[in-house]
Amino acid sequence: MEIKSFNGIVLVVDDDSDIQEVLKDRLESLGYQVLLGSNGKEGLELLEKRNPHMVLLDVEMPGMNGLQVLREIRRRGHDVTVVMITAYGTIERAVQAMKEGAYDFIPKPFEPDHIALLVEKALERERLKRGVDLLTEEIGERYRMVVGHSPQMGQAIDLAEKAAASKSTVLLLGESGTGKEIFARAIHRWSERKEKPFVAINCVGLSRELLESELFGHEKGAFTGATEVKKGKIELAHGGTVFLDEVGDVSPEIQTKLLRFLQEREFERVGGTKTIQVDVRIIAATNRDLERAVTEGRFREDLFYRLNVVPICLPPLRERKEEVPALAHYFMQRFSKETKKTFVEITREALEKLSAYAWPGNVRELANAIERAIVLGSGPNITVRDLAPRISAAEPKTLSEALSYRDAINAAKKQLIVMALRQTQGNRAAAARALGLQRTYLSRLIRTLRIP
Repeated sequence: MEIKSFNGIVLVVDDDSDIQEVLKDRLESLGYQVLLGSNGKEGLELLEKRNPHMVLLDVEMPGMNGLQVLREIRRRGHDVTVVMITAYGTIERAVQAMKEGAYDFIPKPFEPDHIALLVEKALERERLKRGVDLLTEEIGERYRMVVGHSPQMGQAIDLAEKAAASKSTVLLLGESGTGKEIFARAIHRWSERKEKPFVAINCVGLSRELLESELFGHEKGAFTGATEVKKGKIELAHGGTVFLDEVGDVSPEIQTKLLRFLQEREFERVGGTKTIQVDVRIIAATNRDLERAVTEGRFREDLFYRLNVVPICLPPLRERKEEVPALAHYFMQRFSKETKKTFVEITREALEKLSAYAWPGNVRELANAIERAIVLGSGPNITVRDLAPRISAAEPKTLSEALSYRDAINAAKKQLIVMALRQTQGNRAAAARALGLQRTYLSRLIRTLRIP
C-alpha cells in the first residue's frame, strides 16, 4: 500500500486579522498551504469546499463561537483535526472543546516554535489516520474480490450483510478454501462490533485439553505446565466476534462446553470456579455435513441448532467457473505487487486451462497457483508454461458438461467488462467507449451481471 504525498492544508478561523496574518506567515514559511476564515460561517464554507487537513479555530468569535463551530464540524461528519486558539480567560472553553473532539489548544500570544511543533504533530496524526483509512479500504477490496461476483456468491453476500446487522450466530458451510474465514471477517467488519476484536480459533489439530484452554483459558495450576493464569480467546474477544473454524471436528466434551456457553454466554476457565460472562458474537464454520453427523451421533443436535441460526453456504469454485478469470487477474495483480514483478495479463490459452481445471482446493488453490506462476515466471504475461503441470494438463469440458449457452455468454460478457474497467481504472465512460457501448447500457450490464 502506498500513501500519496501529503501536502498539509491548514484552515485558520479567527476574527482578528492580525492573528490571521501572523499564523499565515508562519505556516507558509513552514511549507503549508493556508486558508483564512474570519468567522464560523466562512470557516465552515471553506471546510466544505477545500477539505483541509487541519483547522486552527479561535474560541472567541462573534456569532458562532469556536465551540459551536467545532460541534457543527462534527455534526456534518468531518473527522478533520481541530486545534483551538485560546486567549486569557477562555482556557475552560478550550478544555471543553477537547472533550468534544478537539485535538489540542494553543494559547495567545503565540510562540513560533510552539506553533510549528503543534501543527507538525497534528498533521502527522492526520497522515497516520488517512493511512489507516487507506489500509481498511484495501482490506475491504481484498475481501470483496476474493469472494467473487457469481449469482451464488451474490446470494451468500446478501445473507452475510443481513446477518451482520444482527447479533445472531452464523454458520458458514462449504469446502476448504472457499473463503469461510474471509466471509467471517467481512461479517465482523460490516457489524456494529467492527471496532472490537475479531478472534479466530481453528478447532482442528489441537488435543481436547489444548483446545479447551485455547477457548476458555485456565487458572494457575490447572494442569502440569499451567504456571500462570491465561485468558482464553473467547474472553479476549469481549465485545467483538469469535470465529470457530472447523467446528464440526470438536470433541463431545468441548461440544458440551460450547453449548452451555452459547446458551448462557458464560463459562469457567479450566481449573477455575469463577463464572465469567462475556459479550461476543459467534461465527462458526465447517466443511463437514453436520446434519449427517447429528444423525450418526457424532455431533450434538442441540448444539447444531444453536449454531445453525443463520446458515450461509459457500459454493465451491468448480460451481462458479465464471469467476475464475476475474479472480485469477486479481491474484496476478496482488502477487505482482508483493513480489515487485511486472505482470500485466494472463494469456487466452492460460485462462482456458485455468477455467478447465476442477479446483479441488477452491479459491485458496487458485491463489497458490497464480502466486507460483508469478514467482517462477518471467512476465510480462502468465502463460501455460507458468502453470503447474496438473493445471496445464486440464482439458476443456465437452459441450454436454460445459456451461449452458446463456451462462457461457454471460461469463464472456463479464470477462470483457472486467478487463475494460481494469484498463480504465474503473472509469465507466472510458470503458464503454473501449467496448463500443453506450454508458447507460454498460451500467445496466454491470448491475445485471453483478460485477463489483
